[in-house]
Amino acid sequence: MSLTITLATMRRILAQLRHDRRTLGLLIGVPSLLMILLRYVLNQPGVFDRFGPILLGVFPFIVMFIVTSVGTLRERTSGTLERLMTTPLGKLDLLLGYALAFGVTALVQAAVVGTIALTWLGLNLQGPIWTLFLVTLLDAWLGMALGLFASAFARTEFQAVQFMPAFALPQLLLAGLFVPRGQMSTVLQWIADVMPLSYAVEAMQELTRHSELTGVLVRDVIVVAGCALLALVLGAATLRRRTG
Repeated sequence: MSLTITLATMRRILAQLRHDRRTLGLLIGVPSLLMILLRYVLNQPGVFDRFGPILLGVFPFIVMFIVTSVGTLRERTSGTLERLMTTPLGKLDLLLGYALAFGVTALVQAAVVGTIALTWLGLNLQGPIWTLFLVTLLDAWLGMALGLFASAFARTEFQAVQFMPAFALPQLLLAGLFVPRGQMSTVLQWIADVMPLSYAVEAMQELTRHSELTGVLVRDVIVVAGCALLALVLGAATLRRRTG
């Protein structure tokens, strides 16, 4: 691994994003618009305080998954990724470069949507504000990592988008958004326990209930970060290096 090559990869991805204004608009603007829409659909501050933080983590997860899976697949199908793998660029350099570039984007995304929710929309949070940004950032990073991994199984951009229901919707249904996980059948609880979005939603729920850091919140943050790292490692395993 080379820090210079990793940073060069990060700068290349960021340069591509900077010139793709529509994608930037999707990354930064859509979660904020969805949060604003949610606030006025619920139209009750107490209900928004309960559901707003949860969806604040879910929206960036979905957007980053779609953008990353399609963007990475475009590089795979155009041959860019294959040409890069013939250079001294290592798999870890490539994955970390992607992770850093989209991590910076996720940081901006979390800052914008979090600021709008806390100021304009009047979101009242029990827990520390910095933990809200941390969990939102980790959720976006998880979506990015799963998007990188999912891109290996798609052949077209249309297929990459179709993977979103397969990867994300089961997690949304079982994460405790609609029915508490404790009220589900035992089998469904087992499935939910191995899905990372369950811990992301639980972490946001902890922020709405407690004013201090709890053991459950710390555990959930570690699980989400670990799952994102695991998805990156699995994504690295799908990269093939040309040897001849």
